[in-house]
Amino acid sequence: MTVNQWIKTPKGYVIVSLIAFLLIASIWSLDIRGIYNSIIAVVVSSAVDTLCSRIAKRKRMMPDGAVITGLIIALILSTTSSWYIVAATSIIAILSKHFLAHKKKPIFNPAAFGLLLSILFFRTGQSWWGAFGDLPTWTVVFLLIGGYMVTNRVNKFPQVFSFLGTYFILLLIMGFIDVGDATNALRSPFINASLFFALFMLTDPPTSPAKNKDQVIFGILSAIMGTVIYGIFGGLMYLFIGLLIGNLYHLLVPKLRNATRYIN
Repeated sequence: MTVNQWIKTPKGYVIVSLIAFLLIASIWSLDIRGIYNSIIAVVVSSAVDTLCSRIAKRKRMMPDGAVITGLIIALILSTTSSWYIVAATSIIAILSKHFLAHKKKPIFNPAAFGLLLSILFFRTGQSWWGAFGDLPTWTVVFLLIGGYMVTNRVNKFPQVFSFLGTYFILLLIMGFIDVGDATNALRSPFINASLFFALFMLTDPPTSPAKNKDQVIFGILSAIMGTVIYGIFGGLMYLFIGLLIGNLYHLLVPKLRNATRYIN
């Protein structure tokens, strides 16, 4: 596969977009610590992914999925995070990809799994700086352009729209009835985080459904569960929890359908 052919693949689109976000956010904020963390996350993720693949004697492939996981982790974790926290989060994410798998596919989105455990175990700070939460509001245009290209390439618009529609409607309702701190979730960096999440994490093909109907249910379920968690606990881990519950839906529903057909 040539470089031009690789760039046109879904993973190629994602990697190019994430690197662009990394450079824009780093240059604009005059802070190169995020670049250092990205290098650490990508190198560690790729190394662990390659090692696990060799141990499992799988066909040698380019660890582009691990590169994506590393970039997402680095763009979400605070730039002040210690290198060993970045490395540990990346290791957890990649190990989940290999050990929590079904039919050689990860059950949970690796980046979401690693980031959630990093909050619980290491109390990590997550600024979502790569989603331009600290930059002028108009820079969200970059996020939307890159996200549109990726979502279109992987055919996940039903999933993205059902998630964002449900998510924002529930937050507005919660804001009107004064439940939790819903109004904050409609401000930066929360809104930047939700857009980045929907466009680059929710759309992960191996851990989300392909059929439009299932995509809609997946998006709605992830939004409802995430919003409920936010209303109860606040913070930023609610997005990850909602996605992981959606991942479980993606795993279990085909089995339930097959069981129903067998009974009938």
